[in-house]
Amino acid sequence: MCGIVGFTNTVDNADKVIEDMMDRIRHRGPDASGKYTDGDIALGHRRLSIIDVSSSGDQPIYNEDSSLVIVFNGEIYNYKSIREALVKAGHSFKTNTDTEVLIHGYEEYGAKLLSKLRGMFSFVIWDKNKKELFGARDFFGIKPMYYARMGNTFMFGSEIKSFLAHPDFKKELNTSVLESYLTFQYSPTYETFFKNVYKLPPAHYFTYSDGKFEMKRYWDVKFEADNEPSLDEWVERISDTFHNSVEAHKIADVEVGSFLSSGVDSSYVAAVADVDKTFTVGFGNDEKYNEIGWAKNFSKAIGKENTSKVITPEEYWNSISMIQYHMDEPLADPSAVALYFVCNIASEKLKVVLSGEGADEIFGGYNVYSDPNGTVYDKLPRSVKRSVRYIAEKLPAKRGVNFFVRKGKDVEERFIGNAYMFTPAERKELLKIKTAAPDPMAITKPFYNRVKGKDDVTKMQYLDLHLWMAGDILLKADKMSMANSLELRVPFLDKEVMGLAEKIPTKYRVTHDQGTDETKYITKYAMRLAAKKDTPKQTAKTAAKKKLGFPVPIRVWLKEDKYYGIVKNYFTSETARQFFNTAPLLKLLNDHRDGKADNSRKIWTVFIFLVWYKVYFENNGKYMTEMV
Repeated sequence: MCGIVGFTNTVDNADKVIEDMMDRIRHRGPDASGKYTDGDIALGHRRLSIIDVSSSGDQPIYNEDSSLVIVFNGEIYNYKSIREALVKAGHSFKTNTDTEVLIHGYEEYGAKLLSKLRGMFSFVIWDKNKKELFGARDFFGIKPMYYARMGNTFMFGSEIKSFLAHPDFKKELNTSVLESYLTFQYSPTYETFFKNVYKLPPAHYFTYSDGKFEMKRYWDVKFEADNEPSLDEWVERISDTFHNSVEAHKIADVEVGSFLSSGVDSSYVAAVADVDKTFTVGFGNDEKYNEIGWAKNFSKAIGKENTSKVITPEEYWNSISMIQYHMDEPLADPSAVALYFVCNIASEKLKVVLSGEGADEIFGGYNVYSDPNGTVYDKLPRSVKRSVRYIAEKLPAKRGVNFFVRKGKDVEERFIGNAYMFTPAERKELLKIKTAAPDPMAITKPFYNRVKGKDDVTKMQYLDLHLWMAGDILLKADKMSMANSLELRVPFLDKEVMGLAEKIPTKYRVTHDQGTDETKYITKYAMRLAAKKDTPKQTAKTAAKKKLGFPVPIRVWLKEDKYYGIVKNYFTSETARQFFNTAPLLKLLNDHRDGKADNSRKIWTVFIFLVWYKVYFENNGKYMTEMV
């Protein structure tokens, strides 16, 4: 695992600039560094040694005649089989790395190489003869890639913070993304919070030559149910495919561990991976916020060593500024801090860890996926539900009324992902500034258009796979692990696993049949049965246990004077007044403290933006080490 940076060379001191940019992402690769510069391009690399840990694996790496040069972040799990084919085709290798397989593979296959890969990756290849850049990002967006065009300079890298070291970089806030963020809790489009800086979307590649940038999608999820196999057959297929994926993801020349919570996803990974060490974090002693006891018992049952940590409120709050620095863009997911700490304790013992991200999105695991057909009311004709909705919308908002409003909307009208913070009307009331932000439905519409005619569960999964997972889940997974120089691998997010999952009928992903003990699992139904099959008997009940998902007690903390005071200071600051109307901000905060409403997630969304803004626009990219 590594970090990459680069730019088209329009400066006189390219060597120093690329070194400065590399220094900004040293945490991604503390083991080694390398660079390549000429009159056209500058490429930089920071290395965390995992495969071929000798210096022969240092980057950049070249082809036989040095006409191609590559910098690469990620792991290719099937690189050995691709290498064999390339050797037969006449290619000569100098290292045992997956990086060199990419450069020879591109030489042999061009962009068609991407369809042959199994892994997580973000890489750029410079063709000296064509004077052309080719860059690509993996299927799901596990590894990040940002790019920007500033004047005559095209720059790219694993983290936006590296751009700050380039003399041509112009730092401006993208206020349109701020408004969208208030609804989604993350940046949901390909734009970023920095104006003119973009994310290369997952499953896309680009070429850049003579000032011309072109981008193309090379892969997509295709949900096409196969109704022939029985449930038992699907369970066997999931088991076999997942075992194969875990084995592939364990390929390394260093020790591999596993994260472990009380949920089925990480438990399944830990049980199948058969690693020696597992890692868990929690808060206090309340089982609502602490999975450590469960994880220790599970680890003991499967004969593994568990390392755990209880995160104190002070540790949590004092780390927020640093977390947002590493995130590059504000992310209002409270679990990001917990993920940072579990990465931290794991990094003290090893370099690579397996995790359970992606299972919910590809196998249908979120509780909200049971919503489309979760009640008798859902069986009523659409026309009846919409008529009731129009009446309900005229009544004062309350729990029962909101139910009829929600059920009267099509999924495309009500579901934007697993987080919906501020409605467009609420964010307009909150914001003092005017922006050109699109309506949330305008952001989700292109994705829904690709799955027209599919059932609602499939539509929701498809949307989450493309927005929520890349924008929230994988963003924090990459940035929090790399902040600790730790490689995080996600065996559920494997091309072969997805190829299987997209064929599983919806009734085996999300079921509402409560008739027997075996069908009490509503979400991730077939996957849970596979996990139950592969989990030791004494721990098999994990497959039925509801996952807490790094629960964080911010709802409780925001009612305490200390933390209420910290947030209030931010909400009444000059920075806050620059963007927000103070009165509605304070009402959110005070109503929460007084128990009138649970506004914790909305408060957190605004607060995190203000912390992030202070780091990047007031402290020039430096974070605060203490907030409490």
